[in-house]
Amino acid sequence: MPRNASTHPTEFELEILKLLWTDSPQVVSSIRDRLAGNGRKSAHTSVITILNIMVAKGYVQKRKLGKSYEYWPVVSEADVSQLMVGDMVNRLFDGSAKHMMLNLLDHDELTEDELVELRKLINRKVREQKS
Repeated sequence: MPRNASTHPTEFELEILKLLWTDSPQVVSSIRDRLAGNGRKSAHTSVITILNIMVAKGYVQKRKLGKSYEYWPVVSEADVSQLMVGDMVNRLFDGSAKHMMLNLLDHDELTEDELVELRKLINRKVREQKS
């Protein structure tokens, strides 16, 4: 039985998006080489297949460049991050951002500087909600 279509990029699609957010447009051979440099060896045809799926999903666009195509992202890193975090909050924490934040704080040791930065962000959010 096929799985439901994901509402956010798959792991492989996200790897490609990260490359394109850093440097775009790129041709398939460049994307494949950079993926290999990151430890993911993929056939040229596999990368083309994934890129075509990403075009259909609206994550990237392409245009003809000589005998090949070049690709660039049409979704921002911030939008994808927000979508994926929202999905995680809904699926893992029953929609509770508070529970997710508490889990994150318990999961990792934070430096004093990181805690100060988080406190500033929380204080800013409180001020925004009061306005």
